[in-house]
Amino acid sequence: MSTSTASPAADLGATTAKVQLPDRSSLPPWMGRTVIALVLIVLALLPFVLAPYPLGLVSRALSFALLVVSVDLLTGVMGMPSLGQVAYFGAGAYAAGLVGIHWTTNAFVQLGVGILTGAVLAALTGAVAVRTAGIYFLMVTLAIGELAHRGADTVSALGGSNGLVGIPAVTLVPGGKPLLLQGYVYWWVFAVFLVGLALALALSRSPLGRSMRGVRDGELRLRALGQSTYVTKLLAYTAAGGIAGAAGTAWVAQTRFVSPGDMGFEVSAFALLAVVLGGAGVLWGPVLGAGLVIFVRDWLGGYFDGRGTLLLGIVFVLSVYLLPRGIAGIRARWPVSLLPGRRAHGDDRKRREP
Repeated sequence: MSTSTASPAADLGATTAKVQLPDRSSLPPWMGRTVIALVLIVLALLPFVLAPYPLGLVSRALSFALLVVSVDLLTGVMGMPSLGQVAYFGAGAYAAGLVGIHWTTNAFVQLGVGILTGAVLAALTGAVAVRTAGIYFLMVTLAIGELAHRGADTVSALGGSNGLVGIPAVTLVPGGKPLLLQGYVYWWVFAVFLVGLALALALSRSPLGRSMRGVRDGELRLRALGQSTYVTKLLAYTAAGGIAGAAGTAWVAQTRFVSPGDMGFEVSAFALLAVVLGGAGVLWGPVLGAGLVIFVRDWLGGYFDGRGTLLLGIVFVLSVYLLPRGIAGIRARWPVSLLPGRRAHGDDRKRREP
């Protein structure tokens, strides 16, 4: 019979490892769902309480947030930071504007064409881009964005540097009245945002989403198991391009104007900044980051002689020190089941020391 030589300290450590302390930081799931429902209700009721200018600001924030969601799918979920989503955002916006001028003002047709244009362009360019990784992927996507920007600036059919003007207001039904009031336009933009966000959430929780996280956490390991990471990355890149195209259609529905400046490097940088501020990999966090970027740049910047970009730089520096994991890092008191991306990083309770 053998005698155990384990020390009392080792026994105490093993006992402690087996005991899982109760997580007092999480709230009941119904409470988290109630908060989400209240937020959606408040957003839906904003046209009744806001003036046209702040309501238009919220509309722009929602359109930009959908672009940021497409960036986060690549940057946070798949671990491939991108600066080229503005190309597909602009492609969707230009496609919707051209459809409105030359074909139909139906908002659903414009949305479908914008999504298809963004997805097709993403598939064509992504076939080359996703063959790279790391800083090379970042530079390739930056080049894609700049090429799209320069192309829109030189093609006369797109209005050149003056942009595409004369885009009519959208309609919801054939022969219906155009959506001229800011409140109606806001509700359309809000609906597009909800649909795009829902698609992104469904994608992140699908088998493809799990493969995307596998690329992020260990691409070489997936290749060793015989899985084609190229197909995973191309499908994800195409889907993100389609969501960016939807964001472009929502943008042009409210501005009724699109220019090469909407595809510039500054927009790409702001989108990536919003992902960092919100917390990469958790889709709802970058949405809040996008709202913060638009609020600081367009609202607060107006009170400081247009120095919105400077204020954003200050906010970014402060967030690096105060919120190193972004806004989503303050999610410990939220229900785990309602936080997309929480399981992607593992349950924090398992890593919490007693």
